[in-house]
Amino acid sequence: MTRVLNAGRKGPLSGETRSIVVFLHGYGANGADLLGLADPLSEHLPDTLFVAPDAPETCAGVPFGFQWFPIPWIDGSSEEESMRGMVAAIEDLNAFLDALMVDEDVLPEQVVLFGFSQGTMMSLHVAPRREDPVAGIVAFSGRLLSPETLADEVVSRMPVLLVHGDADDVVPVQSLPEAAEALQKAGFQDVFAHIQKGTGHGIAPDGLSVALAFMRDKLSL
Repeated sequence: MTRVLNAGRKGPLSGETRSIVVFLHGYGANGADLLGLADPLSEHLPDTLFVAPDAPETCAGVPFGFQWFPIPWIDGSSEEESMRGMVAAIEDLNAFLDALMVDEDVLPEQVVLFGFSQGTMMSLHVAPRREDPVAGIVAFSGRLLSPETLADEVVSRMPVLLVHGDADDVVPVQSLPEAAEALQKAGFQDVFAHIQKGTGHGIAPDGLSVALAFMRDKLSL
């Protein structure tokens, strides 16, 4: 049974939704954590609805924080618990995206997934296994889960932008080239990368600018 994801949203400045950016937050955060990015982005994407769901599980030890799935080396969970949580979260996210596109009357090619950290892991895992490709994935400071299974399990291929800080002490920057290599081996044609110089586990202005240009291009805005 899928769990309903509570989502914050910022409507399009123009009043007309022609595209959607779905923010997927990191471990221990919540949707509001990324929804603030809609303010600087919306003036350049006036017909875009920004949506930021909370992950389905509360995060142990983090008040008001959520997780897509447990992370054993952080919370002491078992690998089995982590995998079970991930499988459930994938189902939840797919149901959320399906309902969102129906409710807002948009097609997959009008939707961008914008992930950060664990939200990036979800984006890179879920989108390629969906029937229809989304417009693109913006993947900040995360990694590709199960890269060894991607080539066999990929259903749809979309443009992907990988962004990482070179001083990230949470998810190593080496995760970026590893993800890029696996995506390209799985037949993804449009894989772009940007390294944020002097940036830790976060989103820097230069990375956000690259992400905006990518989204404007892939959403044909």
